[in-house]
Amino acid sequence: MGKKKTVSVNKISHPNSRKVKQLTKQSHKVASRDKSKMQTYMKQNLFGEKLLWFQEHIDPDTKEMTPEYLDELCTVYLARFDEELELIQQKHSVGQRSQATRQHASREDVLVSTKKRELEEYLGCGIELVDVFNSKQLELLKYWTGELRYLPNFVLKRFNKSSLEKKFKSQLASKPDEAQKVSKGKDNAEMEVS
Repeated sequence: MGKKKTVSVNKISHPNSRKVKQLTKQSHKVASRDKSKMQTYMKQNLFGEKLLWFQEHIDPDTKEMTPEYLDELCTVYLARFDEELELIQQKHSVGQRSQATRQHASREDVLVSTKKRELEEYLGCGIELVDVFNSKQLELLKYWTGELRYLPNFVLKRFNKSSLEKKFKSQLASKPDEAQKVSKGKDNAEMEVS
């Protein structure tokens, strides 16, 4: 194994020489590697932010997660940008502004596309989260400090709306006493309304 020879660009005279091609190949390789590292870091960062949001909004007294509660959390998660979108819409409605000069257009476009993509994901293949139905994973999520290096410790699953509804219905079918309480509660609510 010999020393790596570094070639100076100043010494190279012809642009089609083998050494110039070697240098360009090496620089492209380094740039590609850096780009890949940055994309991985960005994905981890976004996923960490999502987990931190769920960690903040899970009730600290919860020992066991129910499908109904997770569905409610996911719905609130999907609606987290609604207030900001309403503020932007209010700013558009004030005065006589044309559609061509939208203020905060880039932020609005990012929020709308993110909300649309996450909603399609939740209704389709599912949102990737920690397996919160596993009590050990739920506790691990509650006490997670937010450090990205601990992300591999989590067991991840995808949760979509239809699977959560099926799981909730199967839980109600396995516990007939609770199913009666839920149906009685709905009947009482309907009686109070009418």
